[in-house]
Amino acid sequence: MKLISFNVNGVRAAVGKGLVDALQALDADIICLQETKATAAQVAEALAALKGYHLHANAADKPGYSGTAILSRQKPESVAMGIGAKEHDGEGRVVTAAFADHIVVCAYVPNSGEGLKRLDYRQEWDKALRNYLAGLAKGKRAVIFTGDLNVAHRPIDIARPKTNYNKTAGYTQAEIDGMDALLGAGFIDTFRQLHPAEVKYSWWSFRMDARARNIGWRLDYVLVNSAFGKQVKEAFILNEVMGSDHCPVGISW
Repeated sequence: MKLISFNVNGVRAAVGKGLVDALQALDADIICLQETKATAAQVAEALAALKGYHLHANAADKPGYSGTAILSRQKPESVAMGIGAKEHDGEGRVVTAAFADHIVVCAYVPNSGEGLKRLDYRQEWDKALRNYLAGLAKGKRAVIFTGDLNVAHRPIDIARPKTNYNKTAGYTQAEIDGMDALLGAGFIDTFRQLHPAEVKYSWWSFRMDARARNIGWRLDYVLVNSAFGKQVKEAFILNEVMGSDHCPVGISW
């Protein structure tokens, strides 16, 4: 099995930049998309040429904002939108698909914003999401949690750690602590487990030619519960796939 996660920064814009061809070439069993910026109907229309997948999309109440989707070759046994918390479920940030032996949670974690104006909310979100995932992990099925988590976890995950630490959204101690707590709750960062010393990023600013210069951040992850971690064969970041300010990440098992 192969799973791909990709923040497409607008699914309709990404389709115009070759997204369908890229996804077909990746040939994944499960595709998780973040920041679709579209309603479920608009996502379906944009991806109509991508055949062979069941699509489940979650949209924000605010048009053209946020949004997530899961596409799977196998039809899920059940699908849930959000994390069951009214105060957190209006932005279309989570889709959960349950299959026979695993549960996939696709998330677009809130950015703490310019001037860290949403950092307090972000900390509330992190706690609520962690509780949601811990509840899923109590079952017998493997839990795969993936998406744009909007945090660079360690200095190795960001090109300029000293410049950004506690100043820039995505690299504050509060956000790092949130990731630490999630890992402490029994989840594994698959890429870092299999590539402990590899420097690789999944997001680059559109400014100052950052991608060409590889001045990036690792913001996109695939986490799995510890029991499933031993089954993961590969974890990868696909820097060569263009069309967004992010690139796809994924695992195979």
